[in-house]
Amino acid sequence: MEIFVQQLINGLTLGSIYGLIAIGYTMVFGIIGMVNFAHGDVFMVSAFIALICFLLLTTVLGITSIFLALAIVLVVAMFFTSLLSWAIERVAYRPLRGSFRLAPMISAIGMSILLANFVQVSQGPRNKPIPPMITDVITLMDSGTYQVTLAWKQIIIMVITSALLAGFWYLVQKTSLGRAQRACEQDRKMAALLGINVDHTISLTFVIGAALAAVAGVMYLMYYGVANFADGFVPGVKAFTAAVLGGIGSLPGAVLGGLLIGLIETFWSAYFSIEYKDVAAFSILAITLIFMPQGLLGRPEVEKV
Repeated sequence: MEIFVQQLINGLTLGSIYGLIAIGYTMVFGIIGMVNFAHGDVFMVSAFIALICFLLLTTVLGITSIFLALAIVLVVAMFFTSLLSWAIERVAYRPLRGSFRLAPMISAIGMSILLANFVQVSQGPRNKPIPPMITDVITLMDSGTYQVTLAWKQIIIMVITSALLAGFWYLVQKTSLGRAQRACEQDRKMAALLGINVDHTISLTFVIGAALAAVAGVMYLMYYGVANFADGFVPGVKAFTAAVLGGIGSLPGAVLGGLLIGLIETFWSAYFSIEYKDVAAFSILAITLIFMPQGLLGRPEVEKV
């Protein structure tokens, strides 16, 4: 029982990080129908921005308050990652809008390779560690031989994910930007005829998705205490899997898919084999899509006539 509860906590924490990244995938696909393969590497870049910023704050400027440093790191990482994503959209994707369907996808793959190689060359291929940010834990259960603990950093990750999901749901459902996004999702030409600035809306969608990826990058760095140039690939693929599992285009589905992928990984690692945890996650995805091609919360495809 203690192991089950501990893995449940670990799975929800990991799934929250996947869910934050998955929202970026699902937003971009929902509006322009493109899989942004560079999104995972944008997440990786945000982790490195957070790492550099944290080291500057604590070693150069001498800030000793971890929570102040974490807040500054979050703001800095969100700003620069959003700026990067805005530039990528303007340079690599917008000129190809209206081209054949594979062109932006190939451009996204190229941008993914460019970002990974740039970080590898500039930061080196080895893991970049930081001192532990938050080490305090709360002991929930103690059987004498096994302790169930809940770390404060896990609480922070789950609370921030829940708050961002609620705030983002409000943004999409209740604000003029959200209405513009939903209009562009349904029909971009009609939205333009109604006076919506489609290019501006798409740019803001990339910026918001990158800001959420930056939050995930900071949480990832805080949780694992290390960053590597290859971190964009595996977490990015799993976040994309989460978006597909939850129903790509659905915001609650992205978070639900992320939580499920995180839980499957941790439970499989604890009770079966850690080597096959990725196989288990992708197998569940394949089985789900066989019986529910639209994903868990996705809408069925409607053919237009």
